[in-house]
Amino acid sequence: MKFLILALCIVAAMADPHWIMLDNDAVDHVKSSWKKVSHDEVDILAAVFKDHPDIQAKFPKFAGKDLESIKGTAAFATHAGRIVGFFGEYVALLGSEANQPAIKSLLHNLGTSHKGRGVVASQFSGFRDSMTNYLKAYSNWNADVSDSWDDAFDKAYAVIFETL
Repeated sequence: MKFLILALCIVAAMADPHWIMLDNDAVDHVKSSWKKVSHDEVDILAAVFKDHPDIQAKFPKFAGKDLESIKGTAAFATHAGRIVGFFGEYVALLGSEANQPAIKSLLHNLGTSHKGRGVVASQFSGFRDSMTNYLKAYSNWNADVSDSWDDAFDKAYAVIFETL
């Protein structure tokens, strides 16, 4: 009987459209590629701002300023650390059923806080494009890594977009 209840709980959880589990290979691909860029906070955020000035405009400290002039500032480094730190936390939580509530909470809170700032889904998509391009350029990128990141982003954005 206990096995049946456990099996039903697992099936119910997997039926949840916001199940964030990736298969083990995908988790390995995401984590290993992330490890190669996780300390490039400033360069990642600069790449995003360069590709999407509309995203830079959402940051009051950086809106309307020349990217090259703010890129070397402490404020830029601090904010870049927060953004990259969020992704680091998400990546670190991947791969364990026990982490599902924490992942969902993390993503839901991000969506809620960004909705209040007027961030829209297309800006998250722009961020994704820039992040993917950065990963392609600075990690061991191939079709398997690409598919793994697509899955990780798709699942994360399903939760985030629910709150926007």
